[in-house]
Amino acid sequence: MAATTHGRRHDEHHGHTPGFVSRWLFSSNHKAIGTFYLIFAVIAGVAGGALSVAMRLQLLHPHNTVITSGQEWNTTIAAHGLIMIVFTVMPALIGGFGNWLIPLMIGAPDMAFPRLNTIGFWLLPPAFVLICIGLVSGESGASWSLYPSSSDIAYAFGPGVTYTLFALHLAGASFLLGSMNFIVTIFNMRAPGMTMHKMPLFVWGELVTAFLLVLAVPVLAGAIAAALFDSQNGGDPVLFQHPFWFFGHPEVYIMVLPVFGIISHVVSTFSNKPVFGYLGMVYAPIAIGVFGFIVWAHHMFVSGIDVDTGTYFMTVVMVIAVAACIGVFSWIATMWGGSVELKTPMLWAIGFIFLFTIGGITGVALGNSSEIVHAPYRVVAHFHYVLSLGAVFGIFAGFYYWIGKMTGHQYPEFWGKVHFWLTFIGVNLTFFPQYFPGLPGMPRRYSDYPAAFAGWNYVSSAGAFIGGLALLVFLYVCFRTFTSRAHLADNYWGKGATTLEWTQPSPPPHRTFMELPLVR
Repeated sequence: MAATTHGRRHDEHHGHTPGFVSRWLFSSNHKAIGTFYLIFAVIAGVAGGALSVAMRLQLLHPHNTVITSGQEWNTTIAAHGLIMIVFTVMPALIGGFGNWLIPLMIGAPDMAFPRLNTIGFWLLPPAFVLICIGLVSGESGASWSLYPSSSDIAYAFGPGVTYTLFALHLAGASFLLGSMNFIVTIFNMRAPGMTMHKMPLFVWGELVTAFLLVLAVPVLAGAIAAALFDSQNGGDPVLFQHPFWFFGHPEVYIMVLPVFGIISHVVSTFSNKPVFGYLGMVYAPIAIGVFGFIVWAHHMFVSGIDVDTGTYFMTVVMVIAVAACIGVFSWIATMWGGSVELKTPMLWAIGFIFLFTIGGITGVALGNSSEIVHAPYRVVAHFHYVLSLGAVFGIFAGFYYWIGKMTGHQYPEFWGKVHFWLTFIGVNLTFFPQYFPGLPGMPRRYSDYPAAFAGWNYVSSAGAFIGGLALLVFLYVCFRTFTSRAHLADNYWGKGATTLEWTQPSPPPHRTFMELPLVR
């Protein structure tokens, strides 16, 4: 490290400035890698959002032909789900904010293994390309859960499913490398005096998430290997479901637990109070992580589970809901009696609390083993309220909260609030109406439906179009932010920003990460 730093100073002394490729593409600086992840997440998010608008165009009216065949429809669902989960939410929350903020918050100079960090990121773009090949070829029609027999060679013609499976292997390797890096960094590189119980809550969220990834991703790799066996020639679809959902349910919390930390910081800052119940907010995510591994089969109530086993998994669903409620209680208690400022990050945080609560309540209802309904449309509403809305609202809360620290540029407050309200209205119009056709039994993953369900589907599609407009507003916010010349103070959120708890200060606005040497 010292020799590399000396070499860099020698180059700078002799006027050798690194070029774009060596400065950025070969960089192992945690801020540069975090920036790569965030940019990648935005690109993938635009692609995944465009697919969701295309699906709602198809469902705007009964018997629409925007998507011409069932195979294309299934391929679109598979690409949308995997792009939004694996290539948008996880890179933003874990790779982006995690890489940027963990060293700053614990006082570390960088990640423990900087080059491993670089490798972890550069495994994602080829994986994304493989997913897109499966989409464009129209051959990866196994939906995002890749269930046999839809993923069998007999039904999935061409190499599209193979590309998708390989993409998940690459992405899994990427997240494994990043998770091990996070764990070693947090345990071994904290500043003197930074005990575990003094760490910021965002760091705790990332630490629990890293452990979940290390334990769950290898199981996903086993499930993908099981999917290679044709169900007509010895493969067992139920055997695939068990390891897939053993990964799939912790994956839900992998996308939510970092948001718990983000929301805690935002609510504390804009309530001008320390977060209520710090220890509860530490151990609730740990409990969620532990219980998250023993609830997987509530996704499999229609797969032939006996009554006693179903009762057990239903009970654990209710227990894990209690741990999630601790977070909601803590955020509300933090705001209670505080001097609440409704700045843009706080609006996103309150929106997350509202949406996460609705999604959680409906999730408990879906976890009832005595009410076994196969694939109702309300599952789509529940899932998106928790993840598509909850996790994405957390990402936007973190973006507006930390973008000034990251770049030294101030986002436009007015357009940030326009972005929030358009998104909040659009996503609620999109997904809340989906509970109603789901109750009488409209199935999900169908490209057509009876005319009786036309009204609510029309409202849902209109909400998706508003959400698409909100995404364009966000891109405009990014443009305005990065072209802003407004100077920001180091503590630009005011007195409440002391709750940021930076151990190692991030660069002040006049010296952003772009001005720092990024090459090791």
